[in-house]
Amino acid sequence: MTEPLLFILAMDQRDSIEQKLYDLDTAPSPEEAASIAANKLLVYRGLLDAVPGLPAGTRPGFLVDEQYGASPAVLAAADPRISLAMPIEASGQEWFGFAFGHDWREHASFFRADHPKVLIRDNPGSDAAKRAEQAGKVALISAWARREGRDFIVELLVPATDEDLARVDGDTDRYDREIRPALTVQAIEFLQDHGVEPAIWKIEGLAAREDAERVAATVRRDGRDGRCIVLGRHAPQDQLDEWLRVAAPVEGFIGFAIGRSTWWDALEGRLDGSLDEDAVRRQVAANYTHFVETYVAARG
Repeated sequence: MTEPLLFILAMDQRDSIEQKLYDLDTAPSPEEAASIAANKLLVYRGLLDAVPGLPAGTRPGFLVDEQYGASPAVLAAADPRISLAMPIEASGQEWFGFAFGHDWREHASFFRADHPKVLIRDNPGSDAAKRAEQAGKVALISAWARREGRDFIVELLVPATDEDLARVDGDTDRYDREIRPALTVQAIEFLQDHGVEPAIWKIEGLAAREDAERVAATVRRDGRDGRCIVLGRHAPQDQLDEWLRVAAPVEGFIGFAIGRSTWWDALEGRLDGSLDEDAVRRQVAANYTHFVETYVAARG
């Protein structure tokens, strides 16, 4: 049987919502926290609006945090149509840290999420000791997820070092095209060699098919069974469309996890009063459906 394509609407952002969407420089008040939670539920309802029209052979997913997204998490966990993913990492940290400290297993188990998930930043040129320490923590989650029968997701960002940027005269687009693909492969190999074995690697978009093929092959090296999905990185729609078209035909890529590019503008409109709840839901559903249809069309 062909594996269904997995299309995750990601809304596990916490610090960026507080600081950039709500313009907060202190902890949110109870009213602000309630507003964030309500908007996460609103975005989930937009996803549900899109579900009946999705192409056959696709599986929608929702990635949301416990802090602000407990309500949609409960709903998604109870809905057999939806794959629930939830983060384990603390938000807004340079190096991985557990959101709930030593109690991370209890929190990761509570909602019975299909996909426990961590976001990490890694670059082969970064501090070797910190890289190894981070990999060790993530390897603990990887082993736990395997024992529990959960499809663990590692979201891998490979930020440029100063030396990387110097090689491309500070041009971040050139870094993405010319340097990041090879560093991504090296970072995956390093993490695998340190016991990090997720079911799914959430990968930054790649500009060339041969780079996507190399990443997919690395994820599956030495008989591993990993797969890849494309992350959104709050990119403009045309950029995301190109990343999806590159990855979709490649064996080993099975979908995406896209967040802010789907709902950020809609929630800005909700907060400034230019959009009501129905309009937000329509915009979220339309954006999500667009990305699904783009991927499926490119998949062939």
